[in-house]
Amino acid sequence: MHVIITAIGSAGDVHPFVGIGRTLAARGHRITFCASAAFAPLIERCGFKFLPLGTREEYDAVMADPALWHPRTSLPTLWKTVASTLREQYRLLEQACDDQTVMLGSLWAFSARLLQEKHGVPLITAQVSPFGFWSPAAPATSPPGTNLPAFLPYPVKRMLMGFIERTFLDRAMAPELNRFRNELGLPSAKRIISQWISSPDRVLGLFPEWFAPVQRDWPAQTVLTGFPLFDESGFLQTDTELADFLNESSPVVFTPGSTMVDSGQYFAAAVGALKLIKRRGVFLTNQPVDPTLAAGSRILVRRYVPMSRILPQSSALVHHGGVGTTALAIAAGVPQVATPFAHDQFDNAARMERLGCGVRILPPASAESLATALDKVLNSHAVRARCERYRTQMPSGEAACQAAALQVEALTSR
Repeated sequence: MHVIITAIGSAGDVHPFVGIGRTLAARGHRITFCASAAFAPLIERCGFKFLPLGTREEYDAVMADPALWHPRTSLPTLWKTVASTLREQYRLLEQACDDQTVMLGSLWAFSARLLQEKHGVPLITAQVSPFGFWSPAAPATSPPGTNLPAFLPYPVKRMLMGFIERTFLDRAMAPELNRFRNELGLPSAKRIISQWISSPDRVLGLFPEWFAPVQRDWPAQTVLTGFPLFDESGFLQTDTELADFLNESSPVVFTPGSTMVDSGQYFAAAVGALKLIKRRGVFLTNQPVDPTLAAGSRILVRRYVPMSRILPQSSALVHHGGVGTTALAIAAGVPQVATPFAHDQFDNAARMERLGCGVRILPPASAESLATALDKVLNSHAVRARCERYRTQMPSGEAACQAAALQVEALTSR
């Protein structure tokens, strides 16, 4: 097959699809990968044909926009970015298609969905986190103050979420989407998030059932695969200084994710927390860190380290609640403290906490709140037992990639 993979978003959105692409390539298929130009080095290292969207500078500008990470403005800001590339995406995908093409697309791969409608190209849409499923039966956890009361009956939740979709989501997205649909000779779409984005061919949930079971109002064609768990560990050389640091003692790892805007406050709080609990730490960030924060031998700063390399020798992980980071910590059996601030992070953090693998605290996290949370997860036998339980239940990343690859291959036999 010729598999065109479209992954729109940051590293957490792209990495799972890279893992699946590598598995499909190992099974003998040709891979074309469409993503932001920022991921060119990674995609090209994998040997895929690359279809770049925009420029690295444009990607960095979008990710550095505070409006993208504020709960009230995140969706309009994100949609503005996605909508601006709809035609470019569509043109790239259309030109890349041949008679052997099947497609695999992420949540915001709208142009792949349009291409499926226009030309009948087989498509699987995949959700990296449960947050991508619109479900009154099990509404995703959102920022405080925006969640529906749990006691509401299903019909009421369905009515309220339908109202939200019509008056907010469709109103934001439908005008630009339907303009392009009309240019393509397609009828206007509505209920975009709850119905249209899901491919009628197949929908994948890239997580296990114990993290989020399939709900009655998810698409009937949904299949769960487990977490793909790709993190670039096979591409980077050994960091001797980091290895020595890890061998001396098990540090606490802090990472605000690849898209953190205000790293200064975050890491100042982290330094304070480490002092309070008398622990060493590793900071992972692509943002500048004040050198005085990391002065001495108790803190090591790195731009990026694959989680699968560092977590097995770590005592705990403090992170933003990204689904990939959450999954890798579960796979390593490491207690977590999640500090979510946007998008699906609140839902991922809530699910992790319900599993008993750690706790979540609301941002902005202070040194005191981080220290209290770390003291709890580091000294709780119950948290340790839950971490070990789900570590042993976690399918390997390769098994999840194989499961997804089999679903893609099944499209050709329909």
